[in-house]
Amino acid sequence: MTRLPKKVFEALFLLILFFAPLFEARAQQSASASSALTQQQIDQMVAPIALYPDPLVAQILMAATYPLEIVEADRWLKNSPNAQLQGDALTVALAQQPWDPSVKSLVAFPQILGMMNDNLQWTEQLGDAFLAEQAAVMDSVQRLRQMAEASGHLASTPQQTVSGEPGEIVIEPSNPQIVYVPAYDPTAVYGLWPYPDYPPYYFPWPGVYYSAAGLIGFGFGIAVVDWLWGWDSWDWHRHRIDIDDRRFAEINGGRAPLASGVWEHDPAHRHGVPYANAAARAQFQGAADQARRNFRGFAAAPSPVENRELTRAAQPIAAMRETSVVQRASVPVASVSQPRQERQAPVFESFSRGADVRAESQRGSMSFAAMRAPSPARAAPRISTPSARGGQGQNVRMR
Repeated sequence: MTRLPKKVFEALFLLILFFAPLFEARAQQSASASSALTQQQIDQMVAPIALYPDPLVAQILMAATYPLEIVEADRWLKNSPNAQLQGDALTVALAQQPWDPSVKSLVAFPQILGMMNDNLQWTEQLGDAFLAEQAAVMDSVQRLRQMAEASGHLASTPQQTVSGEPGEIVIEPSNPQIVYVPAYDPTAVYGLWPYPDYPPYYFPWPGVYYSAAGLIGFGFGIAVVDWLWGWDSWDWHRHRIDIDDRRFAEINGGRAPLASGVWEHDPAHRHGVPYANAAARAQFQGAADQARRNFRGFAAAPSPVENRELTRAAQPIAAMRETSVVQRASVPVASVSQPRQERQAPVFESFSRGADVRAESQRGSMSFAAMRAPSPARAAPRISTPSARGGQGQNVRMR
């Protein structure tokens, strides 16, 4: 068997080193392409909300990228005292919450927030699709609206106005101060559904009655909360959501948006929920992980430049430590000071607020110690009659 010369081996090795990055990039492109959603899959997800008013569709798509905050907001709203809040009282209460402005805005629409919470898998898929393929999702909204209009089921009504130019259908409330959320069956309102293998998602609401003229029904109107409505608008041509920076910052606790005038996903509100799409992971996962570490009390990871500076600054400190070790060797044990306590990483690895959990833990420890301490003789127990508590609910009828 003939052995190849050493120079041939070296040449082959250099070729492998040269082409390896190209093969890796091609593999990553193939993986991204394989994870990309098809038009049928996107239309399937968007169908339940495509015929909602434009500002509401935008808020739903933005909020879907923060599924954990959707869950928190829905639970907060289901608390009886919070469910009764309206107008300025609701504004003051929501200002204390750390959620993204899009999530806060949906609190004014309990049925929408509940739909997203009850169908959390769909919410996550919709949000990930919007992050990875924002233009395709916006095109899907317009495509579905054209299908509904062509089938004769989308037109202006006393509740909403349908307008726009070819290729761009705009849906807005007829009364700027009252929003009607449409209720419809996605399997019928778009005419003959073109993708039998991908039937549209459908989340029916109990007690919905459709009008005789079409397949779209409306319930009672929802009064607009000025603080939460009208801060976003669609730019269909450029496939983006424009936002009012000042109003966004007011809702966001004084924090300005990441991009001026244009909505951009904020990984700080993701709270550890993983990104399903490879492109979204590559773009946002690093920032999301760092934001989660900061939230839990870890210091921000230093940059390479900061690492070099820290290393350079640590050299004389290391020398001082070596000298102090030699000096401490001759010092009596009684004179040695107690070692300082280093800051430990937070123990609780959950979605709960770290400071609150630690406070509750300390309070529980003190209570346990008090329980173990000897106590005087207990007095005879006093029997009390539990008082009846009632709550007031809201019944929504659809006409």
